[in-house]
Amino acid sequence: MLDLIDQINRTMTDLGPSKQVRLARTYDTTTEDLWDACTDPQRLSRWFEPVSGELREGGRYRLDGSGTTGTIEECVAPTRLRITWEYGDDTSVVEVTITGTEDGATLELTHTVPDNEHWLTYGPGATGVGWETSFLAVGFFLSGDDRATPAELEKLLSTPEGAEYIRRAASAWGDAHTTAGADPATARTAADSVAGFYTSAE
Repeated sequence: MLDLIDQINRTMTDLGPSKQVRLARTYDTTTEDLWDACTDPQRLSRWFEPVSGELREGGRYRLDGSGTTGTIEECVAPTRLRITWEYGDDTSVVEVTITGTEDGATLELTHTVPDNEHWLTYGPGATGVGWETSFLAVGFFLSGDDRATPAELEKLLSTPEGAEYIRRAASAWGDAHTTAGADPATARTAADSVAGFYTSAE
């Protein structure tokens, strides 16, 4: 699993009152298959969460596991999805783009989040590492690996190998934070906090 670290491209953009966390990975499949894996309720529930609601452009959705809700603002199969991401008191925006490449299909996800206390503490890593686990899961799912299920992925991430992956991913997000202009010490502290949160080391 650790070799997947280098398969994910990580960037962030500072927009002042909001921040954008972006990650991308190419999968050995078609654009249509990757889109279907990310939007078909039955397939989505096997590697992400069960989803319910009015699953159409303009409709409201609910992720039944986490309680996240939102509006499907744009849905252009098989290439583009834009949704609001409403969890607790926070509202953010998630955009998914799928493009075909010579090597398969590239999934790019951009999450635009508010510049708040949570960001100050954790930086891009909290959002980035969280989505990375989903990128891992969909890769497992597409390859027929049983570790794709939420329960099995949780077990994997609780192993020493999984904890090392989390630490390295958090560090990579710290590097992206610095590249975007953050003070290196601040970025490293935030990355360490993310790693501690996900590995329960704090």
